[in-house]
Amino acid sequence: MSPYGVDSPVHAIEGAVSQSGVSWGAIIAGAAGAASLSLVLLLLGTGLGMSSVSPWAREGASASAIGIATILWLSFTQFAASGLGGYLAGRLRTKWAGVHTDEVYFRDTAHGFLAWAVATLLTAALLSSAVGAILGAGVQAGSAVAGGAATAAAAAGGSAGAASTSQSGSGSSTGPLGYFVDSLFRQDAGAAPTTAGEAGTLAVSPPPPQDRTASNAEVARIFVNSIGTGALPPEDTRYVGQVVAQRTGMTQQDAEKRVNDVYAKAQAALRDAQAKAKQAADAARKASAYTALWLVVSMLIGAFFASFAATYGGRRRDL
Repeated sequence: MSPYGVDSPVHAIEGAVSQSGVSWGAIIAGAAGAASLSLVLLLLGTGLGMSSVSPWAREGASASAIGIATILWLSFTQFAASGLGGYLAGRLRTKWAGVHTDEVYFRDTAHGFLAWAVATLLTAALLSSAVGAILGAGVQAGSAVAGGAATAAAAAGGSAGAASTSQSGSGSSTGPLGYFVDSLFRQDAGAAPTTAGEAGTLAVSPPPPQDRTASNAEVARIFVNSIGTGALPPEDTRYVGQVVAQRTGMTQQDAEKRVNDVYAKAQAALRDAQAKAKQAADAARKASAYTALWLVVSMLIGAFFASFAATYGGRRRDL
């Protein structure tokens, strides 16, 4: 006979069985603590990371060092925040009477895991709000510093197709081909003005500004259209050579040679820009893939430590 009475042990066991095995108050408390500490550590890591980035050459940490530091900091954040949340959930949970030791161990582990899960959802909600804007601005600033040159190259290569539309609509020779088109119509600084009576030359009379703008845009469209095929057709070469000869007074043969030389330079420049853009895109793809994989690893580490800390907190609670 129990000192608490005949019915006391039966009521204790029945009460434990009928009640829920989940202490949501402890779980929410642990999740709140984990989310708060995680947010503080993320902000601290962002500040430290931005202080180590520099737009100046040979100053600041390298991209690989920043990447390794980010991985280590994320792992530490998950370890510290999840451990705190799991310990709180295990230490604050309701003590179960008449429950087997293995069941207590399982419930403590589940409490730690649930606290980690709720904290992860809370952190994700916070990062999508104003706090996310703060962190996002810092990440974008770091990306702009690290990949400024590659971004410029990507913009130059990616705007080759749009240049034709903008030039045809506005009549200007701005864009990635503007420099090369302008170089077609340059006159040698030391060359004497030619007249209509000289053999092998054309009379040079400056066309009206609107005619120069229209011819520049037309040549740019011809270049853009032929760059996609990889070669400038002979008829386009002759036509552009005629325009250059009329504008500069060069012979048709020299004008066509200039056209071919300038076209080759423009094609090489755009190909180089496209290659740099592809390299930048590939580097961004790899960085995103590695970041996602390490985030998964760090989150799994957090789930493990939250569950382990909850079992430790539960044992301390039952002492």
